[in-house]
Amino acid sequence: FRSDQDSRRKTVEEIKRRARSGGEWPQIMIFPEGTCTNRSGLILFKAGAFIPGLPVQPVVLRYPNKLDTVTWTWQGPGAFKILWLTLCQPHNPMEIEYLPIYTPSDEEKENPALFADNVRKLMAKALQLPLTDLSFDDREISLSRGPLHIYDYSSLLEFNQLVCRLGLRAGTTEKVLEEQARRARKMQGDRLGLEDFAQFLNLPVTDTLTQVHSLFDQQGDGQIDIRDYVIALSTVHRPSKSMKTLKLAFKMYESEESGEVLEQEIAAILEIMLGVKEVELSGGFFHRLMDLDTEKMTYD
Repeated sequence: FRSDQDSRRKTVEEIKRRARSGGEWPQIMIFPEGTCTNRSGLILFKAGAFIPGLPVQPVVLRYPNKLDTVTWTWQGPGAFKILWLTLCQPHNPMEIEYLPIYTPSDEEKENPALFADNVRKLMAKALQLPLTDLSFDDREISLSRGPLHIYDYSSLLEFNQLVCRLGLRAGTTEKVLEEQARRARKMQGDRLGLEDFAQFLNLPVTDTLTQVHSLFDQQGDGQIDIRDYVIALSTVHRPSKSMKTLKLAFKMYESEESGEVLEQEIAAILEIMLGVKEVELSGGFFHRLMDLDTEKMTYD
């Protein structure tokens, strides 16, 4: 299942095992976009096929039929209608082009996201299509549902695309989020510069990492609250499970004595989760749950 992180991990391990079997298994065919699109551009490739760091042979498909009845997406005609329209056509041509085998460089072997992106560029050139930094995960973000669904997803989409480039999305699991939240809580709101942020993520300082850091530099002083990053990562990782993200956020902010979180901290949490610049709690649902004397609230 897409949402099962353990299933994803097992799939990657199986890909690696088969790819390194020394010919015991035949070539593995993978559709790296991981979803259906309208074929007007190539979206981000998932890293799974590129994690083994072994040569790949890109293959591109073309459907030159005048009436397009093979494109199926999440919106528009259903799959059965598309199938019926296809069967109604007397001829449905398809072209298959095998591109030269692509052997990754040492840098690409260490960075599956870079490997995937470079292969994607070659395939886009062969198809004469533009690239778009959207992914299947972006669809989940933009169509999220739940008690705290994302209101304005543009900033979270930008964040998601950046962490995908860094290869962080593929390695994000519930366990990773919990560990990062635990470390962030220990910092008790200490603000991190770019170098410290890179150290927190165990990554080198790059242009992409600098962009991620700047997204949370709200005061413009080159310092960020790492808790903001963890909340954003949890939000894009499980956009339809907002209450899990809220609970994780409370763990990072709550007082050790009372388990309470201040009103302004709740507002900061919701601003990131909902993708908005400012949240007004007074008079709202959260305000009614809050202790009006202390302006604090517990998760429970």
